[in-house]
Amino acid sequence: MSDFRALVIEQQVDGGRITAHRAEVRRVDDAFLMPGDVTIAVEFSDLNYKDGLAIAGRPGVARTSPLIPGIDVVGTVQQSRDPRWHPGERVVLNGAGLGESHHGGLAERARVDGSALVRIPDALTSEQAAAIGTAGFTAMLAVLALERNGIDPQEVAESGSSILVTGAAGGVGSVAVALLAKLGYPVTASTGRADEVRDYLTDLGATTIIDRSELDAAGKPLQSQRWAGAVDSVGSQTLATVLAQTRYGGVVAACGLAQGPDLPATVLPFILRAVTLVGINSVEAPAALRETAWRRLATDLDEESLAAMTRFVALADAIPAAEDILAGRLRGRTVVDVRG
Repeated sequence: MSDFRALVIEQQVDGGRITAHRAEVRRVDDAFLMPGDVTIAVEFSDLNYKDGLAIAGRPGVARTSPLIPGIDVVGTVQQSRDPRWHPGERVVLNGAGLGESHHGGLAERARVDGSALVRIPDALTSEQAAAIGTAGFTAMLAVLALERNGIDPQEVAESGSSILVTGAAGGVGSVAVALLAKLGYPVTASTGRADEVRDYLTDLGATTIIDRSELDAAGKPLQSQRWAGAVDSVGSQTLATVLAQTRYGGVVAACGLAQGPDLPATVLPFILRAVTLVGINSVEAPAALRETAWRRLATDLDEESLAAMTRFVALADAIPAAEDILAGRLRGRTVVDVRG
C-alpha cells in the first residue's frame, strides 16, 4: 500500500514529566501502524477532551511515543483477517485504547482489533457517526444507565423535577441534552458560558439553564433536593454538589473529570436518600453494549440537533483546535475530515 497522512505526536518523558513534545501532520506507511486484524480506510475522526490533552502535550493520555492520537475512527474496512468484517463495510470504533496506547483515528489509515468495531447503523451517515463519536457514545451510555435504574421521563416531568447535565456545552453534555430532550425528560443544563450558549442549549432542548457557579462551591453534604438524575462530565466538587442535591432515589451518571478526579463528598446522599452513582466507562464497554448504544443513537438523537452542534475541520487544523477544546472555547462536536 502507498503511504498516507497522519497526525503524529512524539514525546520525551523524564521521571513522569514531559520534557519535549511535538505534534505534526506527516506521511507514514503501513510499517508505522501497530498490530491489528482489521485495516480501515479512515474518513473521519473527531476531537474529544482526551485528544486535546494528547495533541497539546498534556500528561495522562499518551502512553507510547510516537503516537497517532484520536480515540475515534470512522471509515470503511479495507482488509480483514477477522471473519466478522469484510472490505467495504462501514464501521466505527470508540475508545478501546485508541489514541492512548494504540494508534488512533487522526490518520488516513488505521489498523485495529476487530473485536471492538461496530457497524454504523444504516440510518446514520459516516459524518454523523463521527459527530457522535466517543462523546455521544458516552452520553448514550449515561442515558441508558438512567433508564436501567428506573428514571422515567414522564414521572420526572410530572414531579416538577429535571435531569441535570453538567458541562452542557461540551461534547458529552451537548449530546446528552439533545438525547434527554428527545426522550421527553425536562433538562437543566449547567454551563460556565450561560450568556454565550443559552440559545444553543435551548435549541438542543434544555428547559432551564444555570451557571456552573451554583454547583462548584463546597456546601452541606445534603442540600435541597433538585434533580431526579444527572449526567456529570465535570467531577470533583461539582459532582459532590450534584449528589448532595439529588432527590431520593435519584441516579447520577458520572462520565468525566474536567474539574478534577477527586470527590469531596460523604456517604449521606447514598444512605439517607438512596441516591445511585453510576460510573460510565466508554473505553472498555463490551461489544453488546456498544451495539445497543449505537442502535439507540440512530433513533434517539435528533438529526437537526446533531448538525447544530457539529463543525468540521481538516486534519492539520486539529492541532490548534486541541488548545481550543482544552480552553473551553469550543462547543458541541468537532469532526476531523482526515482526507481534508
